[in-house]
Amino acid sequence: MASSSKVKKLQPQIFCTEHPDAPLVEDYHAGDMICPECGLVVGDRVVDVGTEWRTFSNDKSDKDPSRVGASENPLLEGGDLSTMIATGVGGSEGVLDEHGKPMYRNRRTLNSSDRALINAFREIGQMGDRLNLPRMIADRANTLFKQVHEGKALKGRSNDAIASACMYIACRQEGVPRTFKEICAVSKISKKEIGRVFKLILKNLETNVELITTGDFMSRFCSNLSLPNSVQKAATHIARKAVDLDLTPGRSPISVAAAAIYMASQASADKKSQKEIGDIAGVAEVTIRQSYKLMYPKAHLLFPEDFDFVTPIEQLPAQ
Repeated sequence: MASSSKVKKLQPQIFCTEHPDAPLVEDYHAGDMICPECGLVVGDRVVDVGTEWRTFSNDKSDKDPSRVGASENPLLEGGDLSTMIATGVGGSEGVLDEHGKPMYRNRRTLNSSDRALINAFREIGQMGDRLNLPRMIADRANTLFKQVHEGKALKGRSNDAIASACMYIACRQEGVPRTFKEICAVSKISKKEIGRVFKLILKNLETNVELITTGDFMSRFCSNLSLPNSVQKAATHIARKAVDLDLTPGRSPISVAAAAIYMASQASADKKSQKEIGDIAGVAEVTIRQSYKLMYPKAHLLFPEDFDFVTPIEQLPAQ
């Protein structure tokens, strides 16, 4: 404690001689410390340690004037911060600026590998934004794409297809799965091609993904359909019981979830048609109808005990 107090005493204190208790005002533009009482300039040439927002370039563009560049990207070689100084061969003027000095060029303008990675990362980021996914999902997809790119096992496949498949895998690994149709809707690749590349990535990276269940999509589908929590809870219970009783063998979890939502909504006051549910879930009406017909005979075993029926089970549509 004594040593720290001595250090404080040794440090120069700037104050106004006429008003020593007045807090000084710092003028960042002039670099002066001014007394607010009398206007005396107590200190000058004060260094501004804040962010630099001044630009020294002649071009009047809308770019960020900060000269520190973009944040470091660990997935790029050199962290995307390295610079190459062009050297002329035989006095070539193509690599010199207008003042005759060597031009500084970022490495990514010369490295095709980094250029492919940057384009893929941009595509993954755009897909994440369209799907309203958190940044961590895009980061996981970027890491997967980097591993595939370095392994060169999928050489010849479209980078857009690999990026779409990586986004699909990242969503499943992070516990927020999206369907192939949803990924296909925000990308330029067909559903079939994304499925092919998805299987190839799992095989070559020797990674795995959790099996999707009906509960993975239930909350999102019900929210998009503006259904109350009581209907969502009932639909989740119906889908789980249908799987436990093996009423829908061979059916995808998405179609089972859509059929469960249809059954729960028909028994409540918030009724939804198969077309409305199919548009949200990305499932055809006939697919929902087939799954529903398999579940309907055991409907009395599927609903939770505390469900408040508006339409009795006997009056539910048969298909």
